Amino acid sequence: MSEALNVAFDAIDEQHADESALTRRKLVAAGAAGLGSLGVLGLANNDAWAAQAARNTPQNILNIAATAEVLATIVNTVGAEKVGPQLDRVTLENIRAAAREELIHFNVLKSVGGKTLTKKIWVPDNVFSSRRGLLTTLEAGDQIFINAYLIGTTAFATAGGRRNAKFARFTGEFMGAEAVHRALARQSLGKLGNDRVFMKYSFTRIEKAVALLQGAGFGFGKKGKGKGQFYNFDQVSKRTPNPRAVNTRKPR
Repeated sequence: MSEALNVAFDAIDEQHADESALTRRKLVAAGAAGLGSLGVLGLANNDAWAAQAARNTPQNILNIAATAEVLATIVNTVGAEKVGPQLDRVTLENIRAAAREELIHFNVLKSVGGKTLTKKIWVPDNVFSSRRGLLTTLEAGDQIFINAYLIGTTAFATAGGRRNAKFARFTGEFMGAEAVHRALARQSLGKLGNDRVFMKYSFTRIEKAVALLQGAGFGFGKKGKGKGQFYNFDQVSKRTPNPRAVNTRKPR
């Protein structure tokens, strides 16, 4: 039986500690039956699921998140430069602020051990070809980042310990910022910004974030699909905007 199920059954047993041993056994059995009817037992005992979850190691998550923030810093910085004349003042300022926030995220991830897979990012030309191209990219990309940080929160919380608990809080704070970025991009596209009651969690493997970005044409250290060009993070980050209004610059 998986460790997760053992924890669930122990919780049932503890909650009913004042009941007789026979009653507690019946409650645990009922809990097992209920989980089984939902397909949870099969999921928890599935070898493929276990192998999948194993890829979500804290270090792997830190590395992929740091690389994603390299991409995000580049897209927001260059996007503000190239598409800025097509944007209204508020949208432009939001993108400029997002660029700095993504760079700060990167620096924090690096400081706690995140190692970038590459700092050379291939960006499709259509990302910077129009206002809609940039904002649509930001909306989609921020959703990927939201999901990735939710994976991080789960993985760090599961790993346990004070250090991982702190990292789980960090990823929660980062996810909140990415949700704001997504909402603002949607609003600038004329869509409802606050369209979600809960942030969407649609994939459970951190590597999926990379695959989705590659599917959109981005390349990590190599050319992506379609026309585009390479951007070097170390060069772009030197000119990343730094609006004074951006605050809470350190995770708590």
